[in-house]
Amino acid sequence: MSGTTTAAAALRRRAAGAGANRWVVLVVLCVSLLLVAVDATVLHVAVPAVTEDLRPGAIELLWIVDIYPLVCASLLILFGTLGDKVGRRRVLLLGYALFGVASAVAAFAPDARTLIVARALLGVGGAMIMPATLSILRQVFPDRRERALAIGIWSAVAAVGAAVGPLLGGFLLEHFWWGSVFLVNIPLMLVSLPVGRLLLPESTGDGRGPWDVVGALMAALGLFGVVLGVKRLGGGEPAGSVFTVLPLVAGAVLLVLFVRRQRRRTHPLVDLRMFGRPAFSTSVGCIVLAMLALVGLELIAAQYLQLVLGLSPLETGLRLLPLTIAAMAAGLAGARMLRRFGPRRMVCVGFCLTAVAVLLMTGMGASDNTGLMLTGFVLLGFGLETTLFGAYESMLSEAPAEQAGGAAAIGETSYQLGAGIGIALLGTVMNAAYAPGLASVPGVPAPASRSASHSLGEAYEVAGQLGGSAGDVLRRTARECFVHGLHVTLLVSAGLLLMGAVMALRLPRVMQCESATVELPAPREVAESRVSA
Repeated sequence: MSGTTTAAAALRRRAAGAGANRWVVLVVLCVSLLLVAVDATVLHVAVPAVTEDLRPGAIELLWIVDIYPLVCASLLILFGTLGDKVGRRRVLLLGYALFGVASAVAAFAPDARTLIVARALLGVGGAMIMPATLSILRQVFPDRRERALAIGIWSAVAAVGAAVGPLLGGFLLEHFWWGSVFLVNIPLMLVSLPVGRLLLPESTGDGRGPWDVVGALMAALGLFGVVLGVKRLGGGEPAGSVFTVLPLVAGAVLLVLFVRRQRRRTHPLVDLRMFGRPAFSTSVGCIVLAMLALVGLELIAAQYLQLVLGLSPLETGLRLLPLTIAAMAAGLAGARMLRRFGPRRMVCVGFCLTAVAVLLMTGMGASDNTGLMLTGFVLLGFGLETTLFGAYESMLSEAPAEQAGGAAAIGETSYQLGAGIGIALLGTVMNAAYAPGLASVPGVPAPASRSASHSLGEAYEVAGQLGGSAGDVLRRTARECFVHGLHVTLLVSAGLLLMGAVMALRLPRVMQCESATVELPAPREVAESRVSA
């Protein structure tokens, strides 16, 4: 019986790849990804309007911003592996529906608590959509060369979504109320749901063994604890705080128990033997390191542009636009570069190029240097997307087709964890380099100096309260300390990127392409599969 089930599952996978118009499928998947990527950043510019209207407390405001990525990162493995079991298209379509409903609730939320719940539901929907897009892509592009091109387009769309979010949010806020940043999701969902149901092929894993519900919950709760602890560290919470240590320790223990449980099971939720393959484990490590270096830098760069150079949020978004355009170009050219240079050289060179960009930006000071910044952002976007493209493609191609959902979930989880750790680590480095210079400022009262050492934004507020020459001195000193901290952070980031370049040397030298031929099912097999379905 199990052999028949396995054969039927394999037949469905082959039919999915052969029968679907894969390029139309790619368009549908990219629209899904664009929606989730935009929603991850669109709220950032709406926070002041939300604060003014709903009057959330400090803790509520923190949860409004953080609950979406926190829930999404926690549930990626759960829904990625569930898609392998019950059908990836089914999970994706349920994610569409939930995303649309949650968007409507968020748009018309009457209070902060309702908005927090709606944002959490958006995170659940995002966790259903993200791994499903990659795993379906893995199924409908069996030829690695075509799959590389598809992943390049997919990653370029992700870069566009991340950049469009703040710009779209700013445009909507100029013409409508803050709820419009959520309401814009609904028409896209109303189109995506029927189109996805009509065009996307269904596929599952090998169908062997039951879905490990306990293991899925352990992974979700463990990741929730770890990501929450990391986010609290990145938000400036004391490392010894019980509200930081407790979720970190509890999450780490649950993840260790999850790994032990998976190793003992005959049919594990996630086949950890994939990590025994150097290409897979190295690709995951490269994703973590790349995101670790990038996200903290983006956060600090936004502060630099607005607080040091005095640019508006819209001007800041436009300054960061070359980074996105360069990332799109790298994604679109990624398939050709991968065929020509192979995964090892592509990822290694991508890391080195990004490190060069970071070192170049240490030349930025208290005054605007548009040419240097433009060159640095272009190199940074191209180098980083080259790295992520090569790592994602190698990871997906190394994973067995029946584990596509789990592999995609591992990749997305690595992305989220790297981003969270990067904010915490580089934020800590930035604070450690910034604060000592404000310990004692001549002509400024000690309490004011201590308050100013928390952040540059707070330093400006204190300087405004002081006024006169003391305020001017504090403002100038804080700006100089911030630039010094930026340079130190850039150097640490460059070191992490060079570590990634060394790690990438474990990747395969050449791109090993499997056969492009997709085995078509015989008429009798098709009839039998339809009857069994």
